Amino acid sequence: MDVAEVTTDELGRADEAFAGNRLLSTFSREARALIEPFGRTVELVAGETVLKRGEDVHSTLFPVAPAMITMVVDLDGGRSIEVASIGREGAVGGIVSCGHAPAFSRAEVLVGGPAFKVPMEALEDAKKRSPFISNLFCRYSDYLLSTVMQSVACNAFHSITERAARWLLAVQGRAGDRIELTQEALAGLLGVQRTTVNAVIRELSSEGLISTSRGIVRVLDRAGLKRRACECYQRLQDHYAAVIGPSGSGGKGGC
Repeated sequence: MDVAEVTTDELGRADEAFAGNRLLSTFSREARALIEPFGRTVELVAGETVLKRGEDVHSTLFPVAPAMITMVVDLDGGRSIEVASIGREGAVGGIVSCGHAPAFSRAEVLVGGPAFKVPMEALEDAKKRSPFISNLFCRYSDYLLSTVMQSVACNAFHSITERAARWLLAVQGRAGDRIELTQEALAGLLGVQRTTVNAVIRELSSEGLISTSRGIVRVLDRAGLKRRACECYQRLQDHYAAVIGPSGSGGKGGC
C-alpha cells in the first residue's frame, strides 16, 4: 500500500472528516494512524454513482455532513427502490463483505458533500491490527443489516405518509433542514408513483410540517414530522446508540 503525500490543507480536511463522521470520530489517535495515511477527502456530487451492482469494491467512503448516499436495488422493467441510506453515521463499500467482493446494490449520492475515502486493502489491514476497529465494523455491520430488515417491515406494513415522514426525518438529521429533492426522485426512492408522493407532500405541507419550492423540501416542524412518522426511525436511532454510540462500543463490550 502506498502512503499518500498530504498537504496542510488535506490534513485539515482529514481532521474535519474524523470529527464529522460518527464512526471515524470514535477512533483513538493510534487507530486513526492506521488508516489516515492511506485515505483522502473527496467531494461527492449529487447524482453520482459511487458503486454499481456487480463491480468489485475497492474502497470505503465515510460521508461527512451534509453528504448522503442511497443504496438502491434495481429491478427488471426499470423499477428501483431504496433499501438503505447512509450519511455521517456510517460508511459505504465493503462493510459487510469485508474485502474485495462484488457490490449487490447500486450506491448513488443523494446529497453532495465531503467523504473520507480509504482503500479497502488499508481498511482490512487496520481491522487485523486493531481489535477496536474490527469490533467497530462488526457492530456497524449489525446496524446496517438492521436498517435493511427494518426497511422490509416498513415497506410492507406502513403507509406512504409514515414512510415519507420517516425518510425526511432521516435526511434532515444528516443533511439539515434544506433538502434538495424532487418529488419524482422521492417517489423512486420510496418505490411508488409520483402522484402518490405529490398527495403526501401536499398533506404534510398543509399540516405545516414541511414546505416545498422548485426541488427543495424544507422541514419546518421536526417534532410534528416525527409524530407522523412510523416507529422505524426511532427504533433505528435507538439501535445505533445501543451497538455503536459515542464510544464505538455501544452500551456493552465487543462482538
